[in-house]
Amino acid sequence: MKVLLSGYYGFENTGDEAILLSLSNTPALTSSQYGVRSLGRMKPFDLLTALLSTDALLSGGGGLLQDKTSSRTLTYYLTLIRLARFFGKRVAVFNQSIGPLSPAGEARVAAGLRGVTAIVRDTDSQRLLERLGVRAQLGGDPALLLEARANVSRDENLVVIAPREGQREATSRLVEVAARLVAAGKRVIALGFQPGWDDAELEPFRGVATLETTADPTRALEIIASAGAVIGVRLHAVILGAATHTPFYGVSYDPKVRGFCRDAGAITVSTDFDVNALTAAVLERRAPDWNAVEEMRTRARASFGWALE
Repeated sequence: MKVLLSGYYGFENTGDEAILLSLSNTPALTSSQYGVRSLGRMKPFDLLTALLSTDALLSGGGGLLQDKTSSRTLTYYLTLIRLARFFGKRVAVFNQSIGPLSPAGEARVAAGLRGVTAIVRDTDSQRLLERLGVRAQLGGDPALLLEARANVSRDENLVVIAPREGQREATSRLVEVAARLVAAGKRVIALGFQPGWDDAELEPFRGVATLETTADPTRALEIIASAGAVIGVRLHAVILGAATHTPFYGVSYDPKVRGFCRDAGAITVSTDFDVNALTAAVLERRAPDWNAVEEMRTRARASFGWALE
């Protein structure tokens, strides 16, 4: 079976690059890295040709169907789905988070996904689609299936903090958390998941934490696997924590972070969180529900069959 995978790939976002890659903003790089054919997403003729020659379209993963950042994003991904259906291709929404959506966006998603195989990665998204009249199956983020090298050693005194561009209130509080963790004898790495975008949020950590930024999901995976805990504003920081059995704590700038942590039985806080409470949780190494995480991994593994069977 020939499959076309559509997503926000090739923009040097470690989280999105951790999801299986095929479509890319940098097709040559993605092709060389992953051994697949890649297409620029803004090349209509190439995309149309690919749709005509493929058997199935997988839309996702990631959080593609939302209009919080721009209605154009929603238009683009719904248009691909409609075109694939028009040409008689199998279509599946593949382990996406859905939303946030405006009322108009909800109506468009309800119309665009009716009759489509929908697999979502959190129960909040499942409930949203079912409220819109779209039957959805609960899967899991594919990045949960990633594994670090066997020889990565864990340092229980290391804490990774992954801020996110544009979330300055959360960053300011996380710097306080970092300072308190260091005072308690911990080492802290502030890890940027998107070079250029997250750099401004790393700077406030200078002098308190070691700064690192990467677009390589393998590098991020190994850093988190080597730590005793990870605090993530970036969603895939907590997802890679789950993948490596590293206790994780989410800072919910977006419903997808809250949704993932809630399903995993993990602590999640708002961007104006209590510094003392989060610091105490990390020092006490309050863990998520690892049984729930393993169930998420099982669903993620099974979802490939659900999408393509």
